[in-house]
Amino acid sequence: QVQLVESGGGLVQAGGSLRLSCAASRSIFSINVMGWYRQAPGKQRESVATIVSGGFTNYADSVKGRFTISRDNAKNTVYLQMNSLKPEDTAVYYCNAVDFRAGSTWGQGTQVTVSS
Repeated sequence: QVQLVESGGGLVQAGGSLRLSCAASRSIFSINVMGWYRQAPGKQRESVATIVSGGFTNYADSVKGRFTISRDNAKNTVYLQMNSLKPEDTAVYYCNAVDFRAGSTWGQGTQVTVSS
């Protein structure tokens, strides 16, 4: 089972940018879907962005045009570039990997706080 470690979270002012990284413990070349999810206090975890092995991406409506997900198979890493951040983007961000043969794996999460 792959292990995932997120990094890059922090405190930023509204309108600022952050780049989250999700480092995998092994090659992600064969991992079917990788994605970023977030959970704000008192709310359910929601999908932010996903990317499949072929490169197709999908975004939540709330982040379209502001966030970009990418994967670097050579570095076993998935990124989430977040621009024009808003206070409502404040949440714990989790990385997820879905291997159709091995199942789903979550990282431990990284806190993103956007101040107004």
